[in-house]
Formats: sequence, C-alpha cells, structure tokens
Amino acid sequence: MTRLEQIKFLIEILLNEMPEVKSQAAEVPNDLSSQRQLLRALMNIRPPMPLKSSFLTIQDELLKAESIEKGTLTLDDTQKISKYFRLFQGDITRLEVDAIVNAANSALLGCFMPLHNCIDNAIHSAAGLQLRDACNKIMESQGHDEPTGQAKITPAFNLPSKFVIHTVGPIIPVNRQPTTSEENLLANCYKSCLELALQNNLKSIAFCCISTGEFHFPNQRAAEIAIKTVNQFLSVNDCDIIIIFNTFKDIDIKIYNEELKLHEKYQT
Repeated sequence: MTRLEQIKFLIEILLNEMPEVKSQAAEVPNDLSSQRQLLRALMNIRPPMPLKSSFLTIQDELLKAESIEKGTLTLDDTQKISKYFRLFQGDITRLEVDAIVNAANSALLGCFMPLHNCIDNAIHSAAGLQLRDACNKIMESQGHDEPTGQAKITPAFNLPSKFVIHTVGPIIPVNRQPTTSEENLLANCYKSCLELALQNNLKSIAFCCISTGEFHFPNQRAAEIAIKTVNQFLSVNDCDIIIIFNTFKDIDIKIYNEELKLHEKYQT
C-alpha cells in the first residue's frame, strides 16, 4: 500500500465503526495532508472498543514509518545539566527513553477533541489506538476516575519510548494562584511517576511540564515544584535514573535552565 492507500483504508474502518460520524462526514479533499488530518481526528474521537487486527497492522506500519521520518532522539540529543538532570525542548513523542510522562485528565483515556493541540492528544495520536485501549482496561478494572496526583503506567506501543506514565495534575482556575493543597498535588504527580519508574526498574524518564498550559498552573511555580520534588525523591531513594525535563515553550526552557542552577546537589 502507498501512504495514501494506508490512510484511506484506516479511515474507512473507523467510519464504519462510527456510523453516526460517517453520516455527518463532509467530503474531504483527496490530498495526503487532508486525509491524514481526518484520520487523526477520527482516532481522537473513537471511543474504546475492540480493535481489529487488520486496522492495527496498517496503523502500526503507518505510525512506525512516521516516527522514523520525524526522527527519534536519544539522551545524547538532550542538554546535559548534571549526572541526573537533562533538558529537552521539543516533541516528547520523539524521545527514545524508558518512559515519557503524559499530562492526562482524570478519565485517563486521552484527549477526545479532534486535532487538539495538547500533549495528551499528541501522545495518543503517535502511540496508536492501543494506548486508549490499555488505559480503558486500567480504568475499567479501577472502577473510578484517576485521582489527581496519582499515576498509571502503560506500554508505549508505536512511540520510541518503552512506556508512557499517565498522571493527572491539578487544574487551576484562570487568573488564580494555586493553593498549598494544589501545589502538593502537583508534587505528588512527580512522586507517583518516579515511584512507578522505580518499581519498573526504569533508567530514564522524560517529564512534560505537568499542569501548565491547559491546566493553567503557573510555569515558574510548576518548575520549582518539579525540580524540588525530583531532587528530594532522588535523595531519599538513591535512584540511578536520568530525569529529562521536557519543555515546549521558550519560557519553560528558560525557567528550567535558571532553576536547575539553583539546585546544586546533583550538579556533578
């Protein structure tokens, strides 16, 4: 199959699975870019349901090829700050590390907004529909929403990382500073992720800027909490694990560079 044939094949399966969407779908231009956008949108809105092997075979071929084209990045492509700390500004879905951290919502099923520009959407879109299915199995077994400050681990499927750790950060109302309780919940996100990393013998973990962006936690304070919490965890547990702080915005890379200089303990 050509790339366009793969995409059309996957779109047809998804539309047949969701007849209510198919009946409302407008005619889409036949160019590759528009068809690929439609495929991502359909994957975003598809609810958890049994996955067809024919779909997964072609989906995995497509996503793996796209991952190769984007280019995977290793620890050597990150900015080394110290023995344990590194910085990386860019697409977290390109990192070939043991685990990347996803800023999830309490449903833990990924973002259902078509083509939404959030990390949850980006990670699920690049990993494939198996990730939503894996999260759904966790949630069905758990029987309730994921509490803020907690985390779960899943395979990464078509991502270059081995695992995805999903954590739910506190949501801060716009134009309000976080409370002490909300700051503690954010710290718990980092602790929960690191505990899972320790339990699974992971040697590298890339943290996104949890709760900033869509969840409105102030960038400066979020970075301070992240670095302090990770420092404390490494000190108490004596872990041999590389921590990558992944940023997307210029303001965040500036903040992390400045804040890490203030934490000398692991600067070796």
